[in-house]
Amino acid sequence: MSKELAKTYDPNGIEDRLYQKWLDNKYFHAEVNRDKKPFTIVMPPPNITGQLHMGHALDNTLQDILIRFKRMQGYEALWVPGTDHASIATEAKIVEAMRKEGVTKEELGRDAFLKRAWDWKRVYGGRIVQQLKKLGAPATGSASALPLTRAAPEPFRKCSWISTTRALFITA
Repeated sequence: MSKELAKTYDPNGIEDRLYQKWLDNKYFHAEVNRDKKPFTIVMPPPNITGQLHMGHALDNTLQDILIRFKRMQGYEALWVPGTDHASIATEAKIVEAMRKEGVTKEELGRDAFLKRAWDWKRVYGGRIVQQLKKLGAPATGSASALPLTRAAPEPFRKCSWISTTRALFITA
């Protein structure tokens, strides 16, 4: 009773089902566990420009390796997806789309521009995180944090605040 393998790989047949199994079994889940040493990575926040690029893939692959390695070492490892922070790249994308329509930010006004920005976020906001899931990135989907809020770990908030106020990157 042998089963012949397909000549080409069809990701639809396995990837979504496997990722869902990982979610159902809470393989990415972390809880406060005083018996284990904690280890946390907060993903650098993606801009909501809409697409994952090779830089995102490389950076998140390295984070994935670290998180999985720490889990294998017995840590209670948490990988928290970051969310859009400065929106500089997002603003550029929205302004580019508006330029194609023949409209400027100044003509539109602040409130109408902000409405467009929120509409853009509704369409593209979760796209990068969804693309990372397709890569099998085990980020904890039940948690996310804006980097400068209290939900993010204190050293990350400190590092983010310093880097945005002094234009430096300092590890905490």
